[in-house]
Formats: sequence, structure tokens, C-alpha cells
Amino acid sequence: MAFAATMFLFACMTIAPAGHVGVLSLFGKVYGQVPEGLHLVNPLASVTKMSVRTQEVLEHAAVPSKEGLNVELEVSLLGHLDGEKASFVYQKIGPDYSTVVVKPQFRSAIRDVTANYEAKDLYTSTRDKVQLEIQEGLAKSLGTRGWVVEQVLLRRITLPKMVSDAIDAKLAADQQAQQMKFVLDKERQEAERKRIEAQGIQDFQKIVSQGINEQLLRWKGIEATKGLAESHNTKIIIIGGKDGLPLILNSGQ
Repeated sequence: MAFAATMFLFACMTIAPAGHVGVLSLFGKVYGQVPEGLHLVNPLASVTKMSVRTQEVLEHAAVPSKEGLNVELEVSLLGHLDGEKASFVYQKIGPDYSTVVVKPQFRSAIRDVTANYEAKDLYTSTRDKVQLEIQEGLAKSLGTRGWVVEQVLLRRITLPKMVSDAIDAKLAADQQAQQMKFVLDKERQEAERKRIEAQGIQDFQKIVSQGINEQLLRWKGIEATKGLAESHNTKIIIIGGKDGLPLILNSGQ
């Protein structure tokens, strides 16, 4: 009896692993679910374990752009099963819900959004807006199906060659224009620096020329004559040249 009771107790036990919920069904009818951990259930019930961890759904798609060009995209969808709706998903969709619902809705959302944008928009900063629109559209369509959308990522975009070449050429031209603008700004700054420097030299010369007159030159001449007269190397000093300044002759020459 003890052994039978022990076996019966073990038959009533079920364990839902971490990151999973257990969907309970009895004779083909779903009647509830249990969270992760150890639980006592009807020994006749079957338990289907369903993951509620984050999953990645990767999609490669060739989608039309607004102007009718085919663009190849590689898009990742990150999301997880809503643990509170696990029994609903199991009953209405089945354990293979990712293939039955998530992937088709994902493909449809990608096509619906990209059809509103030109190919060049997907290649530039507008891609963030495209990601957000796909994510919001999926959140509405999959939310009622028990799937929680976490994030949509545009991993790779392959444009038609003529479009990618045109975009690359435009980006290169923009870079050259920015570089030329930098060079011109630098030259203008250098020209302004030289103008200011020349103006300073002109102002200095003007101030100096205004301060020099005949009286100052004579006074400086007298001071120079006095200094030379006191020098031991002075031989002959003749006062009064034709310009009014001392004329100095060295007898040694």
C-alpha cells in the first residue's frame, strides 16, 4: 500500500522547467496551465511544456519598394509567448504557433511597411522608422494571438545595384562638399588673420611715424655724439653735417 501510494504521488507530480509553462489537458480537453516549478496535477492529465523565453524569428524576404523595386531584407523578430495565454495558444493554434502564426504575420508586416517607402529610404536613417512601424504592426496583430513582440531589427538590406551605386555616389558627393566647405572656412579664417595682422602693422607704423620729428632726430643725434665722444675708440668727431647730424670720421680707415 505504501509503495502504491508513493507511485500514485509521483504520478500526480509534474515539473515545468524554468522559462516554461505546463498546459494541462484531460482526455483531449484543455483545462488549465501551471507555471514553472513542481506541481500536483491529475495523474490522468497530460502536460505540454511551452517555452516563454525570448525567441528569434529570422526572415529573409524580397519585398517591393514604393517605386516597384525589389529589395532583399534580412529581418529579425524578437519576442516570446505570453505565459498567461499559453493554454489559449495551445488550444487555438497549437504548439507550433511560430510556424502557423508568427512567421506569416511577420512576412505580411514587412511587405505592408516597405511598400510605403522608396528603396533609398531603407538604406538611410529612415530604417529606424521602418523597424518601428513593423514592430507596432506586429504588436497589434500578434498581441491577440498570445505573442509578445519585443523588438524588430533590420539586419541586412540589399538594394538593386543601380540604386546602391547612386546612393554611394550621392554620399561621396556630400562628403566632398563638406570637405570643400571646411577648406573654404579655413581659408577665410586665414585671410581674416592676415588682414588683422596687416592692420596692426599699419597702425604701428602710423603711430611711430607720428612720433618722429626733426627735433627728436636732433636730440638723438646729440645723445649719440656724446656717447661716441666718451668712447676710447673715437678719433675724430666733426659736428654739423649737411643734414644737421654729426659726421663721424675714423682716422684708422
